[in-house]
Amino acid sequence: MKPILETKNLVKYYGEGASQVRAIDHTDIVVEHGEFVAVVGRSGSGKSTLLHMLGGLDRPDSGKVWIEGRDIFSLKDEQLAVFRRRKIGFIFQDYNLMPALNVWENIVLPIGLDGKKVNREFVMDIVKSIGMEEKLHAMPNQLSGGQKQRVAIARALASRPAMILADEPTGNLDSKTEMEVISILKNCVHKYGQTLVMITHDETIAQMADRVIMIADGKVVS
Repeated sequence: MKPILETKNLVKYYGEGASQVRAIDHTDIVVEHGEFVAVVGRSGSGKSTLLHMLGGLDRPDSGKVWIEGRDIFSLKDEQLAVFRRRKIGFIFQDYNLMPALNVWENIVLPIGLDGKKVNREFVMDIVKSIGMEEKLHAMPNQLSGGQKQRVAIARALASRPAMILADEPTGNLDSKTEMEVISILKNCVHKYGQTLVMITHDETIAQMADRVIMIADGKVVS
């Protein structure tokens, strides 16, 4: 079976000459189906740049990213946007919920954007797994940070993507809520047979992953 995600010689530089920043410097990684991989490194190590390229949010200067065997940067921008919506679930540090939509509407939004029918039974199963069935009609401004991130997790899972990319998903949460949210995320990923790549600077959280990739100066060091 092919890996679900693979990169080859990925490069992204910013600036020129002496002030050039090598955000990603000939990076190769492989992620297998069903793995939970944590990518760790200091601030400025290139973690978020890497995640943006894995998710097709940013194009590399050179190199390849394959998702389910598909070379994603061979796609034109419009095709890539569709591919991203169908194949990748994103979870961001600042939740990215739509303030004018309630919890249920936020969760099923990507499915609607793709013109697909919502499988209510499946989505309700996710809602129960994240413990938000009492809050379906609540608006984002009525939720705590931990609850908002649970909704973001459900939204990422609801469209049954090929994999989930999480960028510092607990960065805005206190330590108790942080562990609750990561436990929910890990359990859901396992329950729904998902693959998760998560950026974090938190060693404790990284230890919950199946495997840790360490990045420094845009390169994989271990």
